[in-house]
Amino acid sequence: MDKKTQKKPLVLTAYLLLTAVLVVIDQITKLAAASALKGRDAYPIIDGVFELSYLENRGMAWGLFQGGRWIFLAGTILVLLLIGYVLWKAPLGRRFFPMRLTLSILAAGALGNLIDRLFRGYVIDFFYFSLIDFPIFNVADCYVVVSGIAFVIFFLFYYKDKELSLFLPERFRKKKPSGGEDA
Repeated sequence: MDKKTQKKPLVLTAYLLLTAVLVVIDQITKLAAASALKGRDAYPIIDGVFELSYLENRGMAWGLFQGGRWIFLAGTILVLLLIGYVLWKAPLGRRFFPMRLTLSILAAGALGNLIDRLFRGYVIDFFYFSLIDFPIFNVADCYVVVSGIAFVIFFLFYYKDKELSLFLPERFRKKKPSGGEDA
C-alpha cells in the first residue's frame, strides 16, 4: 500500500470531523432559535431588512412540497452517499482540496436538515430577509447554498473535464482512440 492510500482514511476523517463540527453549529443555532423565538414575534436585527423569525418548515424553500418528509429523507441520503463516493474517489493532492472542503460543507448542510426531519418532523428556520421577502432559512441552508455556488464555480472555471472524469466509473470514461497516428 502506497503512502497516499495509507493517508486517505486520515484525510477523510479530518473532513468528517469538519462536517461534524459544522452540523453541531447548525444544531446549536436551531436550538437557540427555538428557545428564544418560538411563540414570539420576530426579532428585528436591521429594521425592515433582516430579522429572526421562528418557523417549523415541513417542506422546502418557499413552502414547496409540504409534508414530503420521506422524499426529503431519501433524497438527502442519496446525496450523502454521492458525497461519500466523491470524497473517497478524490485524489489527495492540493488540487482537490476545494472540492473536498465544499463537499464537507454540503454534507453538513444536508445532515443538519436531515437531523431535524428525522427527530422533529420539520426543519427549524429562523433567518428572514424581510426587505425582499426571502424564504426563512437556517445555518444548514447557508452551507448548502454556499457550497452549491462554489461547486458551480469550480466545475465551470477550475476543474477540467479530464479531472472530473476521475469520478466516473471506468466504463463511462472517454476512451482515447486507438490505431495509430493521425495522417
